[in-house]
Amino acid sequence: MSIAHGTNARGDAIGVNRALTLRTGVMVSLTLVILAAIASLVLVQGIERQNADVEHSYEVRSQARELTVALGEAQSSQRGYVLTGDQSYFEPYRRATAAVQTRLATLAALTSDNEAQAAKIAGIAAGIGTATAALQRTMDLAAERPEEARKLVQSGGEVQLVGELRRSLEQFTAEESKVLHDRTRAVSQWGRWLVSAIVASLAGAAVLAYVLFARTQQQVGALSKTQSLLLGENEILDARVRERTQDLEEARQHAEHERQRVEALLQDASHRIGNSLATVSSLLGLQLLRSNSSEVRAALESARSRVHAIAAAHRRLRLGEDLETASAEDFLGAVLEDLATTIPSADRINLTGHFDPIVIRARDATTLGILLSELVTNAIKHAFPGGSGGAIEVQLTRVDGVPTLLVRDNGAGLPTGAAQADDGLGAVIVRQLANQFDGVPRYENPETGGLLVSVPLPGLDGKKPS
Repeated sequence: MSIAHGTNARGDAIGVNRALTLRTGVMVSLTLVILAAIASLVLVQGIERQNADVEHSYEVRSQARELTVALGEAQSSQRGYVLTGDQSYFEPYRRATAAVQTRLATLAALTSDNEAQAAKIAGIAAGIGTATAALQRTMDLAAERPEEARKLVQSGGEVQLVGELRRSLEQFTAEESKVLHDRTRAVSQWGRWLVSAIVASLAGAAVLAYVLFARTQQQVGALSKTQSLLLGENEILDARVRERTQDLEEARQHAEHERQRVEALLQDASHRIGNSLATVSSLLGLQLLRSNSSEVRAALESARSRVHAIAAAHRRLRLGEDLETASAEDFLGAVLEDLATTIPSADRINLTGHFDPIVIRARDATTLGILLSELVTNAIKHAFPGGSGGAIEVQLTRVDGVPTLLVRDNGAGLPTGAAQADDGLGAVIVRQLANQFDGVPRYENPETGGLLVSVPLPGLDGKKPS
């Protein structure tokens, strides 16, 4: 009896130790899963903050580059006007100087919360004020004493002054590029940490599943030794399996819900941006109604239509399953549909489109939609003078393997001997937007009449021109 009693005592001790080990494994695994989930949430919030900083740095860098371009255009137009006396240089000069002030104000607003950046922009603004004043003085002098103005321009003083400003802007842009690079690396690092947290969570779940499986095996072994309680124990086991299966299904549904929530948040953010831009468009429209100057009204109407096009592009953007790409066919078709319903001349112009099923990066979609809107708007404005009717056909297709945007109309076409469209704001915007995809717009009068604008976009799918 003592030997049997000792054997039973050892068996009970082994059972207690095994149960304690299993319980400890479950607690450790659950703790690891919870900690990994908390870390994932913290990392996601950090990535969102880093993404916001990256977007801000990108905008500051872009505005600095645009300011450099506008300053160069102002100087070249001023020199062309003074040296040649050609009045056609005056309007580009006026637009460029206005763009300089606009870009400078935008940069000042973007850097107002950064003391170091604000100080640099303030210094650059002072230099630009001096340079633009010097350019304007020379322009005024050219109207009265052309020879004296030409000698002043040929002396190179203004070139040196503007050159120093452009170098300052290029240095500022380079610094912002470095900041953008550092922030991008930080986002990547946060991403790696997030992956590590997810891996840790999966590891904890795997350990937990293994521990639960081991525990189930132990229970099955006990049931085989206790035949009289087999039915009841089987029912208990089935209940536990169903409970855990339900928990796993709920976890899967929760994960799917979170993915859908993230997608909805991204779509909502894009829609909110579109609504905000639509509000800006409405404000411009109100200002337009209050203006008595036809020139100001034309400028406000042009700005309002472009802001409306950007807003429509944001609202129409639909991301793919990976949340990083979009279908050019669906997106551009929606943008063209918006244009067909909003242009004032829809009753006299037949607007059609055909787009190949090309997958594009989501960050390029809005720019592409704005480029299409600008080309169609330009065609409506210039191809059908005097309220005449016609047709405009838009295509996005691959020409020799390169994605190419084609806009064809049957209107007036380019004047005889003209090699390209004029240097109006619309043409400048088209040229700058196409340049973002390493493309250059081409204008030609087909034999069938009208005008064909083709814009190769090699950078649309990440390819550079050969």
